[in-house]
Amino acid sequence: MEEAKWYVLHTFSGYENVAKENLETVRDKFNLENRIFDIIIPMEEVMEEKNGKKKLVRRKVMPCYLIVKMIYGDDIWHNITRTRGITGFVGPKGRPLALTEDEVRKLHLENVKVELDLKEGDKVEVIDGPLDKFVGTVVSVDAENSKAKVVVEMFGRDTEATLDYSQLRKV
Repeated sequence: MEEAKWYVLHTFSGYENVAKENLETVRDKFNLENRIFDIIIPMEEVMEEKNGKKKLVRRKVMPCYLIVKMIYGDDIWHNITRTRGITGFVGPKGRPLALTEDEVRKLHLENVKVELDLKEGDKVEVIDGPLDKFVGTVVSVDAENSKAKVVVEMFGRDTEATLDYSQLRKV
């Protein structure tokens, strides 16, 4: 059995929700539940300030795109590309190109369980997030939740951050 991979679909501007609903309908109509598993509109939560009031809003990270987890085959290419609101796959000449494991991790599409043998005092490099490429020292470890408190030097001062194991690499 072939493994499902993540692919990116291009949509008309502002049609992400419509395209997602239409693709879900196509999946059900053509019995593709065993081939198309997940359809995601990448979103992030951002704090916006309006009229002096702060409010948490959800915003599209990648407007005009859907991300789909599926087992691809030429047989379903037409079903997907002919879906209303979808203009095609992102890839060379409109042919699908699966996302790499690194891209899947950076887009936080799957909760990847990372096994990392960390203890206080270990040196680590941050490989994802705002502190990317910083090297720091582990202050405390929460193995149960796969998190570590790390101190990095930033602008000549020590800065403490709690990071997920998936954001760290032991040096």
